[in-house]
Amino acid sequence: MSSLNTLFGGLELKSPIIVGSNSQTASIDKIVEFEKAGAGAVVLKSLFEESIAREIAANVSDEHPEANDYISYFLSEKVVGDYLSLIAEAKAKCSIPVIASIACHTDGKWEEFAKRIEQAGADALELNVMSLSTSRNYTPGDFEKLHENIVSNVRAMVRIPLIVKMGANISNPVALCSNLYAKGASAVVLFNRFYPTEIDIDKLTFTSGNPFTSAADLSGALRWTGIVSAAISQLPIAVSGGVDSYRGVVKSLLSGAHAVEVASAIIKQGAAWITEANSGLKSWMEGKGYKTIADFRGAMNATDPENAEKLLRTQFLKYFSEVH
Repeated sequence: MSSLNTLFGGLELKSPIIVGSNSQTASIDKIVEFEKAGAGAVVLKSLFEESIAREIAANVSDEHPEANDYISYFLSEKVVGDYLSLIAEAKAKCSIPVIASIACHTDGKWEEFAKRIEQAGADALELNVMSLSTSRNYTPGDFEKLHENIVSNVRAMVRIPLIVKMGANISNPVALCSNLYAKGASAVVLFNRFYPTEIDIDKLTFTSGNPFTSAADLSGALRWTGIVSAAISQLPIAVSGGVDSYRGVVKSLLSGAHAVEVASAIIKQGAAWITEANSGLKSWMEGKGYKTIADFRGAMNATDPENAEKLLRTQFLKYFSEVH
């Protein structure tokens, strides 16, 4: 029998399938259901730095400055307190690793929450760096430095594994991943998904685009996982975005990932998707004669020069010459 066990950022997982942060992972009942379906771990719905700041801004007033500090503290404590309770309850009800998540876009006071998250019992903390670099005064490297500063500051406060989920808008993921590892990151996730922008041309308003990923979104993460896993073999990687079947799980592992984070497919198809994907992965492994994930993980990453040539290819010339 083939084993689906894997290690990711210091966490022992019974399956490489991690339920990614989404609205359902704020429900204890759903988290229990995901564990029963065979999930290796679950990432709780993110605690949004931006949401806390927005709620505080909406409730403070210049008319009563003496009350602002109290209101800010109260609102922050309420949001964070609820999140700590979610962690504690999830740990009480589940045996799989529970990963807390902070969606952050600045390096600042929110980092103090990390210690309390650790004390609440979280097995790991995912730092979801949700930010765009748009300043005209931008100096190359500033955006990457933000990631490094966040990791350094949080690592100084906690001992649990730190997982960095970064966007695809990084000029050199290899260099950043190497620096994050040096700063104390235990693993990385490639990549987070930004809010999808859409425009209603009749109403002339912005609307939300399709929030779900599909198999077509997997390509970028496969490329960079194949490259980064070869360059920094000691840094575990999870693929996120576009894993919609067991085939996506297999592709991610072949590229060098230790795990995958899945949200869209589970939201659309329910916890049964996890069971089906685990079954498909195990059947594929047995068909190929693999006993463990380690037997084939990274088999198609850039360590092999032939694979590297394909992963580093940026032009369509060869494809179009063959087709036409």
